[in-house]
Amino acid sequence: MKDGASTPLCDLRVVEVSDRIAGSYCGKLLVDAGADVVKVEPAGGDPLRRFTATGGKLAPGADGPLFSYLSAGKRSVTKVSDELLAWADVLIVTASRSAAAEQGVDPARLLEARPDCVVVTISDFGWTGPWSERPATEFTLQADSGLTGFRGDPEGPPISVGGDLGEFMGAAWAAYGAMALRRRVARGGPGGHLDLSMLEAITLMQSSEWLHSQLLARPPVRRSVEVPSIEPAKDGYVGISMVTGQQWLDFAAMVDCPEFAEVAQLRFQIGRWDYRDWIRERIDPWMRERTVAEIVELGALFRLPLAPLGNGSTIPDMDHLQTRGVYIDNPAGFRQPRAPWLMSAAKQAPVRDAPAVGEADGLSLWEPRESAPRTQPAGPPLEGVRIVDFTAFWAGPAAAHSLAAFGADVIKIESIQRPDGIRYSGGMRTDVDDWWEYGWVFHAMNTNKRSVTLDLQSADGLRLVKELVRQADVVIENFSPRVMDQFGLDADTLLELNPRVVVVRMPAFGLTGPWRDRVGFAPTMEQIAGLAWVTGLPDGLPVAPRGACDPLAGAHAAFVTLAALEFADRTGRGQLVEVPMIETVLNVTAVQTMEFEVFGKVMKRRGNRGHSATLQDVFRCAGDDNWIAVSVRTDDELSALAELIGGQGVDIEEWLVTQDVEDVVERLAAAGIPAAAVISPSLVTENPQLAHRGFFERLEHPRTGSGLYPCPPFARLDDGRRWLLRTPPTLGQHNEEVLTKLCGLTEADLQRLAADGVIGTRPKGV
Repeated sequence: MKDGASTPLCDLRVVEVSDRIAGSYCGKLLVDAGADVVKVEPAGGDPLRRFTATGGKLAPGADGPLFSYLSAGKRSVTKVSDELLAWADVLIVTASRSAAAEQGVDPARLLEARPDCVVVTISDFGWTGPWSERPATEFTLQADSGLTGFRGDPEGPPISVGGDLGEFMGAAWAAYGAMALRRRVARGGPGGHLDLSMLEAITLMQSSEWLHSQLLARPPVRRSVEVPSIEPAKDGYVGISMVTGQQWLDFAAMVDCPEFAEVAQLRFQIGRWDYRDWIRERIDPWMRERTVAEIVELGALFRLPLAPLGNGSTIPDMDHLQTRGVYIDNPAGFRQPRAPWLMSAAKQAPVRDAPAVGEADGLSLWEPRESAPRTQPAGPPLEGVRIVDFTAFWAGPAAAHSLAAFGADVIKIESIQRPDGIRYSGGMRTDVDDWWEYGWVFHAMNTNKRSVTLDLQSADGLRLVKELVRQADVVIENFSPRVMDQFGLDADTLLELNPRVVVVRMPAFGLTGPWRDRVGFAPTMEQIAGLAWVTGLPDGLPVAPRGACDPLAGAHAAFVTLAALEFADRTGRGQLVEVPMIETVLNVTAVQTMEFEVFGKVMKRRGNRGHSATLQDVFRCAGDDNWIAVSVRTDDELSALAELIGGQGVDIEEWLVTQDVEDVVERLAAAGIPAAAVISPSLVTENPQLAHRGFFERLEHPRTGSGLYPCPPFARLDDGRRWLLRTPPTLGQHNEEVLTKLCGLTEADLQRLAADGVIGTRPKGV
């Protein structure tokens, strides 16, 4: 196969030992990029083979659509053999330490024999810490993370996110981590064991509200919903997502409500909750007089992130997705979204059949190959990788944050004319001079980076950024497509400057298609792609997951970046890599469209009950607004619950309302029943498991003082180094360091550029 037509990971061998979505989707990401993945499942088959989200009936011997989607192109065996492990590059295992031991999987023993192997274990809480063997489900992990606790009307229960979102987040991180360690192996270093905690991966999907409370001196966040968010129109629902103050002013003009512009606190989402009834009374007549299509089209003219609400029956027929050819055929007889990336020089693997159980048993799957001696120390996996980071807000910075944590040198490009909007768009301090340094999402997603301010509309700024590109391995950005083009920094120009550079572009809707230039944030994607449709109470409005798909898109982009770097190492060729956020989210919600095609059923909102056979819900406990999330998966767990509450005839809701929430969680967990207190996301730093695992690392910021910052969702690597070595940078903090060392500027040059407004450390006009 010619390199120009090959997949990025065409020489990667993977063993997947998984009984949950997280492991299966991790394997799928690797298959789509060209890896050869051998799935190990019991003789009776992976339980996902029999799963349907809508209750659709499978024909005898048929696999469920979700399994066929996740396992297309894999091979199946029914036991972990020494021969299989001897020649695998990557081993993925979804099990706690004790469950892995029962399956004969011992990472330490494997790595002793195969120091160049990468082992990724995925478990609910990780392999260390007081909760490492605690029972859990996605539902209870969302509660533990704070993700459930800040969603929903305070008059009703907290609302979990529908759609197993955390499983896909853990999978993307696992695939990314595996590729990061593989890069160290390729440079003569050792592989290693990546111990992934699903709780930590899910916690990364909340917007670091503990930092919000610290930096903006606010009390713990309580649950609410965005105002406006998902609102009824003449013929359906319109999703509305406004992040910046300017967008609120433009929305006020669009709906002909100038009074909205007269209340200063309405420019921030957090300030609109107290005005929710007043706002909705004014926009409701305007919305109901117009169709969804009319409102969305008008919103595009105002550059507002408005979107039609999608579900399993409508999504594949949206004109933008059809124009881009997003949906492709699965051999099992339904359409599925293609992998959420496109590369200009490499291709995706074709979608093939999912394997029959054990179809590769007894076969010699791989030829032996020599293992080179490990000559390099166990240093940071991405040491030596330089990234020029143009990203802003959350999804793009999350991708670069992942890369920086694993050792890449990430140079963040802002300007005093246009700093990263997430520095202040969610709310700002009015009692400090440097209010732009207190943005909590900025703090969380920009550790380990260096900040350079360059006015890209100036000749000097453009010249200097091009010099940085010449020395980079990766350029990454997440603007709408027109922005980089207007700067004269399109992919062709960047690749002409540096033919080996990987240019990663993360536009909301992609570089082509009728929605190409529309504005969109994570809630917009959640609304279009069906996540909002399955989140919320059955008799209420759909509820957006509140931006959780920003870090989800970031984890996907980080993985794809490393896949493209592996292709560049093999071929010497850089390329354009396109990772649209909408297509990432469509891959996560694929079960909705597939099950509609196969069974004719649309997944609906079920409150906190979910779409699996698990019995689960959120219940009140004793005290003021205390809630518990409980899952019961098996008959044994149901019997244990009955014994705990005093018999089968006792109503669990009536019993729990008399119980102290912290005490009853421990009693349920001790009985083997997944349970978690529903907490404010601001309070997640008090979780003993996260504290034990070192998920939060303390840094001393020069302006804001001491704070706890989130790390990747893995135990520390084998060298024991901290994940976080730099605080999030202040605006332009590293101008002198970067521009003198990498661009050869003198002190006089820096003074001239500062006088001309090309560089600086304060936003222009402040």
